Amino acid sequence: MLFALALLSATAPLATDMYLPGLPIMSESLGTTTVGVQLTLTTFMAGLGAGQLIVGPLSDSWGRRRLLLSGTVVLALSSVLCATAPTIEVLVAARLVQGFGGGIGIVLARAVIADRARGNSAAKLFGIMMIIGGAAPIVAPLLGGVLLGPIGWRGIFWVLGAVAVVMTIGVLAFVPESLPPEKRHSGGLSALARNFSYVVRNRRFVGYAATFALGFGAMFAYISASAFVTQDLLGLSPGQFSMVFAANSIGLVGANVVNTRLIGRIEVRALLRFGVTLLFTSGILLLTAAIVAGTERWVILPLLWTCVSSLGFVIGNATALGQSQVPSAAGTGSAVMGASQFGLAALVSPLVGLGGEDTAVPMALAIVVCGGLALTSLLTLTREPRDRTVGE
Repeated sequence: MLFALALLSATAPLATDMYLPGLPIMSESLGTTTVGVQLTLTTFMAGLGAGQLIVGPLSDSWGRRRLLLSGTVVLALSSVLCATAPTIEVLVAARLVQGFGGGIGIVLARAVIADRARGNSAAKLFGIMMIIGGAAPIVAPLLGGVLLGPIGWRGIFWVLGAVAVVMTIGVLAFVPESLPPEKRHSGGLSALARNFSYVVRNRRFVGYAATFALGFGAMFAYISASAFVTQDLLGLSPGQFSMVFAANSIGLVGANVVNTRLIGRIEVRALLRFGVTLLFTSGILLLTAAIVAGTERWVILPLLWTCVSSLGFVIGNATALGQSQVPSAAGTGSAVMGASQFGLAALVSPLVGLGGEDTAVPMALAIVVCGGLALTSLLTLTREPRDRTVGE
């Protein structure tokens, strides 16, 4: 079941990282600009946020399994539409629907774990799921770089459609219903409104959710700009970019492994604080390097690796700590976290492209801003005299 849930959670890296090496080629193929192609990332992230925000709360009333199956079917059909899109406008719209279907799987994968585990156990499960799902950002850009030549960017979307079919089979075979009828909320729209109110009025939940979303915002600043920075600015080939992207993903997975092994020995909130501090510090160094030595690979690439790796101590820990604040509305809590996560990513994506293709400064600046705000949220909104959540 954990492998099936991890595959669902890997929707975002699979559907973004696999076609990242082809972004420059797509802009030529569809006769559009860099910003136009980056809109396919923006709408995908917006769809991910919308799918989570709508379906997460519904699952607190309807259960998880049927909605999971619906999401994987939508993901498969929309991937076919992406593969056959004749214009950039159709592709942008298809990516919105693809994101919506993927968002269902992501939000409910988190909710299923929150249904079944608490405390350090939940933190470890989220960490293990990230380790398993972390293979996606390692394999996806390498696979995309290999497939881009033989089958083109359209063929990559056909592959994504096939992966969505595998997801559907995984849910059918391995993921039982985790929310029994007696634990579901009734009352229609009024119950949904109460759940939202309960979640967003919890100050500590909001702090952890903001830390989670801003950490992902920093990651997506890197994701959306990395193909252009490494290829157009640093002069790497698409294959070399895929190798760099995979190396950064290995750093992220390695940090997740270390983080998971430390849970139980070190308080989860302390591990989260370390990760956010490392993200902010390495982001400042990256911004300085982008201004002073913007085309030096040996400076830019190691700092990018550090920024990405630091998130191994952020995403899983912030998820577990946030979900632990709202155990009676796990679907709604997961939806709010996911919507804020991908909504921010949708905002960051076009902003990092405004500076053009010959500088890494916008990407580095976005990482610094997200890292600084994440650290501020963690230190101000989640602080209490005694932490009574995960890790106690």
